[in-house]
This record gives sequence, C-alpha cells and structure tokens, in this order.
Amino acid sequence: MKTIGIYNIKGGVGKTATAVNLSYLASMTGYKTLLWDLDPQGASTFYFHKKQGINLSLKKIISGKGDVTDIVKKTDYINLRIIPSDFSFRNIDSALDDVKKSRKRLSAALEQFENDFQLVFLDCPPGISLLAENIFYACDYILVPTIPSPLSIRTYNQIVQFFNENDLDTTRILPFFSMVEIRRNIHKNLINNFQKDSPNICKTIIPYLSDIEKMGIYLKPVVQFNPSSKASVAYKDLWEEIEKRIF
Repeated sequence: MKTIGIYNIKGGVGKTATAVNLSYLASMTGYKTLLWDLDPQGASTFYFHKKQGINLSLKKIISGKGDVTDIVKKTDYINLRIIPSDFSFRNIDSALDDVKKSRKRLSAALEQFENDFQLVFLDCPPGISLLAENIFYACDYILVPTIPSPLSIRTYNQIVQFFNENDLDTTRILPFFSMVEIRRNIHKNLINNFQKDSPNICKTIIPYLSDIEKMGIYLKPVVQFNPSSKASVAYKDLWEEIEKRIF
C-alpha cells in the first residue's frame, strides 16, 4: 500500500481538487483506492456526495482503540472509497498531543488498511502542526500543489526546511504547480526558475480554469464530468507522472 498526502502549509492552492481527481483516476486505473478527508471543512466529502460525520470518536482513532475500517464509505465509483471529514478533526492536534508517540498515530491508524487498499490519498488541511508531522511520517510521498507566486514557493521551502531539520527524506516531497495562469509573466518566470533548482518537481502543470471550479456545481471530479477539457488532460498527465514515480 502506498500513501500520498496532498499537503501545503498554505490554503487555497488546489489540494482538494487534486485529491478528488487523482483518487478518482487511480481508482479508474484499477487500484483499490481510499481517500481520507482530514480537513474539517470537508470539501472532498462534499464533492463525493457524502455528509460530514463519522461514527467513531476522534479519541479512538488517535489512541488506536477504534477500527477505522468501520468509517470507510462507498462512493459512486468502482474501487474508490472515502473516509468523510468530521468537524471534530478541528481538534485533532489536541487529541494527538494527549497520546504517546504522538507523531506516529496516523501511521498506526493507516496500518489497518494495508490489506484492503493499494493507494491511500490524504486530503490534508493547511498549516504546520502535529497533524502535519503525522502526515509527514505516515506518507510515502507528500504531493505539494504550489501556486507560482513568491509566498507559495516560500511555504514549499518551509516544508523542505522542516524535513531537513527532522532528518526526513526530502525526495519524498513532490511539488507541482497548480492554478497556473501561463500568460502571466511572473508565473512563467517563477516556474522556469523553480524547475531548474528542483529535481523532484513534477513536470505537469495544472492550469487555473473555470472547469475546476465547476466541480462544486456538478459534485464530481472534473475528469469525470468533462474528460476532454484542458483541466482533465492536465490531471490525467499528473496522475500518469505520479503513478510512474510511486510504482
């Protein structure tokens, strides 16, 4: 089983759109796939027509005393399951702080899926926190959507710095550019400069397009409701690139 966290310190960079489309594409490729919506806002949950709320307390998830396989829900798509968001996830850092080996609790929970899924995607909330540290330790790869702007690139560098300071393998960090307006010179210049200095960067660029925003209208992955659009082609290319790297 491979686990991919879709994470950035910054919000509003395209994490959820990435999580929804990549998990859908992975399942359509034939992988038994789970998407865990860890963000208390619950956008991934919303896109897959699920209600927020799980029938297992946050305390039991964190302590390892609960069976997290019981909170997995079916989606409308073959091979794809989801753990819906719960508003209690806003308190997850406090819950983690109360248990031993607090950096490894998410890893322990994910071990329960080892025999059920080939791929697990985590739709992660923004911020650098104890949950973020759990994500870093639990995931095989950290996929980082990055807007080509100075502030967004700064947050990417902060993630790399954190990995270095905690002796974590930075080759597991896979940045890619999202919400790109290629006609803007600042976007083009920042992308060109960043790609020269970042060997791990994915080559695929996700454009800033209205079709991606329409996911909130159709409540479906863009690659499902408009498979021939530029946005869909970009996500398909990104998935193929990531699949080659992780398998």
